[in-house]
Amino acid sequence: MRYLLQNQLDTPATESPLGGIEETIIQGVQALKLFIETIGALIIGVGVLIALFYIIKGLIPPQVESYNKIRLVLARYLALALEFQLGADILSTAIAPSWDQIGKLGAIAVIRTALNYFLAQEMKEERKAETEGSIDKTMVPDANHVQKTE
Repeated sequence: MRYLLQNQLDTPATESPLGGIEETIIQGVQALKLFIETIGALIIGVGVLIALFYIIKGLIPPQVESYNKIRLVLARYLALALEFQLGADILSTAIAPSWDQIGKLGAIAVIRTALNYFLAQEMKEERKAETEGSIDKTMVPDANHVQKTE
């Protein structure tokens, strides 16, 4: 008798026909989330490389009075990457199995949204200062000031 009871406890319950579809959807959403997070990380990497290029360009020969323009370039890439990261977090809430994970994802989303807000505010202030002429414009080429060759 004990053997029969143990055998019944060890055998898995039959799965519903939707179990396989649900698992496939969860795996697809997790793959999409990873892809979006990867895009965000790549955007940050590109932004850092571009900012590093402008820093090195400004050091040889020393010609930079202010690094605000470089900070603005990096901030644009960071803000874009944060949008991708936030999108990945939103996808996570669609498949989060517990309230604990949803709470953690909510906290992360709030922090990333706040960071994005402050980056946007700083970029707006930098643009305003740039239009007033108080930022060094020699570091990053402007499309309006490129010489045309004929």
